[in-house]
Amino acid sequence: MFTDKQILEHAKSTLSTEAKAIENLVLCLDSDFVESTRLIHNGMGRVIITGIGKSAVIAMKIVATLNSTGTPAIFMHAADAIHGDLGIVQEQDVVLCISKSGASPEIQSLVPFIQKRKNKIIGMTAEKSSFLAKAADHVLHTPVEKEACPNNLAPTTSTTVQLAMGDALAVCLLQMKDFKADDFAKYHPGGALGKRLYLSLGDLVENSTKPRVSRDAPVREVIQEITEKRLGATVVMDDDGKICGIVTDGDIRRMLEKHDNIGQLTADDILSANPIQLSTDTLATRAMQILQKNKISQIVVIDEDGHYQGIVHFHDLTKEGIVA
Repeated sequence: MFTDKQILEHAKSTLSTEAKAIENLVLCLDSDFVESTRLIHNGMGRVIITGIGKSAVIAMKIVATLNSTGTPAIFMHAADAIHGDLGIVQEQDVVLCISKSGASPEIQSLVPFIQKRKNKIIGMTAEKSSFLAKAADHVLHTPVEKEACPNNLAPTTSTTVQLAMGDALAVCLLQMKDFKADDFAKYHPGGALGKRLYLSLGDLVENSTKPRVSRDAPVREVIQEITEKRLGATVVMDDDGKICGIVTDGDIRRMLEKHDNIGQLTADDILSANPIQLSTDTLATRAMQILQKNKISQIVVIDEDGHYQGIVHFHDLTKEGIVA
């Protein structure tokens, strides 16, 4: 039976082996990597990525990364390619073949057909003298001293370096395209990530209550408005409908500490002037950063003309999965 110490030792050994392999991968970045990147960046077609076994799984991940960062890519299984799927490859496409040995039967069968179609081939392999390396126009060298598997059999270190090389390629292409956060958002409209990139304060206040009182509103009315609207605060507005301050739960507590008789107090006596106001098109992530920086719980939201639209509370943002 394995002890806790033995389990941790095996885990640490695995991570250390794979980390070392990635560090060594830095030394393998050469002119072939540069030319491969330029070939894809300057190409008019897509990147077709193929592999067999675990390399095929890595190929699918690299395809996903490229697509999400603005480089059109398609996965093609090496075994299926020679049984009809080769039709995926179009005239201007670049084909990236991934194979640790560079000599798997499927790759050896596939590559000649790609060459006949005159598509450029990038080979990603651990063996520089392999069939794939010799047949490819450019080689992404991903050497592996040993797998993390104690039997040196299960693809572990080899797939890790393949994935890391794919990330290096994707990030270089991303930067060459000057791919910004706004571009990234176009490809990630759903889920928590989509909310971080798209959700604005206008979306949050669209159907929310809009607590407000006048400057001369009695304290009792202020407390009632805060309680009913359940946002922990109310905006104070002047006779012209302009925002002149905010009263929060904290202001109410401080008032009670300072005054024994609150019967004569009004909103104007206890408000906090010049509250932070953000426009409806402000991203929710930006609002969260401002809340945390200023150590406050509410943001007053206004439209482009400065008209009051509502209050967004810290909890509104956290409920939507927004974190700074």
